[in-house]
Amino acid sequence: MFDIIHKIFAPELAFLRNAILLGILAGPILGVIGSMVVTRRISSLAGASAHTALGGVGIALFLQRVCGIAWCSGELGAVAGAVAAALLVGLVNIYAKEREDTVIAVVWALGMAVGLLFLDYTPGYVDWQGYLFGNILLISPQSIKMTILLDALVLVPAFIFYNSVLATTFDPVFSRLRGLPVNLIYLLLLVLTALTIVLLINIVGIILVIALLTLPAASAGCFTKHLWSMMLCATLLSWIFVIGGLVASFGFNLPSGPVIVVIAGVVYLLSLCTGKFIKKN
Repeated sequence: MFDIIHKIFAPELAFLRNAILLGILAGPILGVIGSMVVTRRISSLAGASAHTALGGVGIALFLQRVCGIAWCSGELGAVAGAVAAALLVGLVNIYAKEREDTVIAVVWALGMAVGLLFLDYTPGYVDWQGYLFGNILLISPQSIKMTILLDALVLVPAFIFYNSVLATTFDPVFSRLRGLPVNLIYLLLLVLTALTIVLLINIVGIILVIALLTLPAASAGCFTKHLWSMMLCATLLSWIFVIGGLVASFGFNLPSGPVIVVIAGVVYLLSLCTGKFIKKN
């Protein structure tokens, strides 16, 4: 273990230190938004937004390389795709009164298909595996700056509207009677979730995004009774999962994304069993 820690600070391993820094910056977002997502039971929305983010990436890269729109980057496309999917699902659920799970399934499949079609017609090399499975070890300083910006965009509104989110999550009918903009708060939560998903794509990729968004919060929920304590505990667990997964994957020469999720999944199962045992006694 000490040998691994010593290696982390070697000059040639700046990429690993950047990955650990990204994990530290991502922890609060995962703790706060993950807790809201688990409490509100909209975890499946993360999958729809993540797969639609791939659609945004495909369209953005096509416009950049074929149409010559230089500013249209893959990261910007991911943000646009994820946010568009979140708003679409939210608005349909609110105004069209359709079954949310059906709408999510349609957006999920359509977003993935559109992304794959545009990527297939985009000339040049496209790292499909990087988007699908993530590669936190290949992040750039620009990704760290983007994470800091996402921290501000996600955490500031989350704390400002914390009481409103708390009220609308547990008793939306009473909140509406009190005059709270329940639908607007719901859409805000969906947008914040979409922005968090864009960050997670860099860490574990589209396929594993639901796991890292929900597992820290779900593990924390086994031992906490209040939303704020759940957020704090989920943040701490996110740091442990990401940093522990990075160190373990580096030490055993394994892919970082799956290792992070496996650690998170094992801890959740242990937390679930331990939490039930504690409640019984």
